[in-house]
Amino acid sequence: MFSKVIISFTWALLLLIPCSILITTLDIQSYYQSPAIVATVPCTGKTPLRVYMYDLPRRFNVGMLNRRNTTEAPVTAVDYPMWPDNSGLKKQHSVEYWMMGSVIGGGGNGSEVVRVLDPELVDVFFVPFFSSLSFNTHGHHMTDPETQIDRQLQIDLMELLRQSKYWQRYGGRDHVFPLTHPNAFRFLRDQLNESIQVVVDFGRSPEGVSNLNKDVVSPYVHVVDSYEDDELQDPFESRTTLLFFRGRTHRKDKGIIRAQLTKILAGFDDVHYERSVATGENIKLSSKGMRSSKFCLHPAGDTPSSCRLFDAIVSHCVPVIVSDKIELPFENEIDYSQFSLFFSFKEALEPGYMINQLRSFPKQKWIEMWRQLKNISHHYEFQYPSKREDAVNMLWRQIKHKLPGIRQSAHRSRRLKIPD
Repeated sequence: MFSKVIISFTWALLLLIPCSILITTLDIQSYYQSPAIVATVPCTGKTPLRVYMYDLPRRFNVGMLNRRNTTEAPVTAVDYPMWPDNSGLKKQHSVEYWMMGSVIGGGGNGSEVVRVLDPELVDVFFVPFFSSLSFNTHGHHMTDPETQIDRQLQIDLMELLRQSKYWQRYGGRDHVFPLTHPNAFRFLRDQLNESIQVVVDFGRSPEGVSNLNKDVVSPYVHVVDSYEDDELQDPFESRTTLLFFRGRTHRKDKGIIRAQLTKILAGFDDVHYERSVATGENIKLSSKGMRSSKFCLHPAGDTPSSCRLFDAIVSHCVPVIVSDKIELPFENEIDYSQFSLFFSFKEALEPGYMINQLRSFPKQKWIEMWRQLKNISHHYEFQYPSKREDAVNMLWRQIKHKLPGIRQSAHRSRRLKIPD
């Protein structure tokens, strides 16, 4: 009996030693400066990501939301503007706004991020340049004279960053840039090759510019309203449309499959496949259609992903993803096969194949997917202030997962005689 007590005491002592070492020796510094200890993590609980945000003049961010306000002073939590209701499709690329809002608020209960004002004590640096909004505001047609404003903002920003010793230290490897529009930062994007990019997919990015080793895949911000009162007793029978799609049917690159599907899906009474442009009224019609459909089609757009997938998720309509290669958000935490179906281009373009698969899909399995959609849809909500486990907090957690690789890359670059 006495020997058992001694053994139990010894094990307890061994478990307490790491905690006592951590408590007594922890130096509150960035993990770059203290390679052995990367964060002030207590023995229980978790520590939010420590972020330093550059105080950029408003013309780089919220100034584009109200161009009549020419104030250049950096925005604060007190005067952070609401996202405008009349923004239309610009909203789908507004991830940058919600990320800035989560930092400017200083974090909070359940937040994955906390704002730190001392750049010597942080994990990553956030650059609050609304590059997607800049494209949509200044250079949407690419030939407008205003396109030069978008280009000049990128030039001015990079000049500012190059003067920062924190950018110089690791060549921007620990700097976070939201770039969710395919044309965001298009003039100088190659200068962000080493940085952490928050993108919606890698459709227009060479492997040397964006990749999963350092970058984070974000959802689009959904444009339809979330289905908050979806409590039907028999949702399978209540959703009378088998497969639903409303959107542009003529796209570039892999998006040409949309035009091909127009012919493949014609003539099916239980399929709604309609060419449409995004207006306020059409978005409402799309929302109504998704909520009354069992499956929602997600073919590639100009790039592999589109807002339509996330509209389907918050409408609790089982996504049917047509793609040979697509990157999805939060995939290290979320298993999309639990609530989505996947078809290759070849399968989708085989006459009758996809429709037959959907018509024979078991009711009980669909109901399980529907329930799973209801359980996970909060992970795709962007809001200010942010809430626990919402899209913004999920993104910051994804960035936190990249830190070990960033540190390795930074340390390696410092000792190489000839850069890669």
